[in-house]
Amino acid sequence: MKYPVALQLYSVRDDVEKDFAGTLQKVKAMGYDGVEFAGLYGKTAEEVKNLCAENDLVPISAHVPFIDMINDPSLLGVYAEIGCKYVVIPYLTEEYRPGNDKFAEVISGAAMLGEKAKALGMTLAYHNHDFEFTKIDGKYALDILYDTVSADLLQAELDTCWVNVGGEDPARYVRKYAGRVDVLHLKDFSGSKTENMYALIGIDENEKKDTGGKFEFRPVGFGVQDMPGIIAAADASGVKWLVVEQDNPSMELSALECAEKSIGYLRTIL
Repeated sequence: MKYPVALQLYSVRDDVEKDFAGTLQKVKAMGYDGVEFAGLYGKTAEEVKNLCAENDLVPISAHVPFIDMINDPSLLGVYAEIGCKYVVIPYLTEEYRPGNDKFAEVISGAAMLGEKAKALGMTLAYHNHDFEFTKIDGKYALDILYDTVSADLLQAELDTCWVNVGGEDPARYVRKYAGRVDVLHLKDFSGSKTENMYALIGIDENEKKDTGGKFEFRPVGFGVQDMPGIIAAADASGVKWLVVEQDNPSMELSALECAEKSIGYLRTIL
């Protein structure tokens, strides 16, 4: 394949929690080149670094909660020790989202964390959902964030599913941030936006999940996304890594089976 492809381990989080080492072996056997972390499940940085090396997987990046990094910027050093080139703000709780006063703290905090990451030889990135496509004075909050914090301090880890759900064309948005999207999230889905979207990604677990079949995450290539068009945009925009993410399994497949189906599809178009 012309691109290295990583798996966001949140996609197989139950398997990682039960058997970290064994799951990495399975991910490598599927054909993935790297992994993106969403927690270390009690492992030390040295243990994780060694497990990645043993399985010939690049520890490309890590999703680390914004508040955790703000409260303890030394956390970034843990991921630098593992060998991650990128550390990513993955999600904002409601009080920090656009339209609330604390969104300004996200902008200033991202600039500060970007400096900390840069000093450690890493790059900070921001992973969007759909709520960043709220407009403030006629401009998307996501664009405000990227216009305010310079590219050398903050990269755009665009999530193609959430760009689509937010009402924009993913390929167009990848091109819009050409040169700033080193790492691109490939995520497919079927259906349309529902009221309880974040119950579906394992965050607002207390919310009732939509069981009406209106929306579900799918393996890459098995939903509504124009993946060849997104890959063409990646080609034109300097993307360095593709990351497969599927927040919940579907199609009566296990999480690992979904991950394997995604990489299988990507082999046909890369």
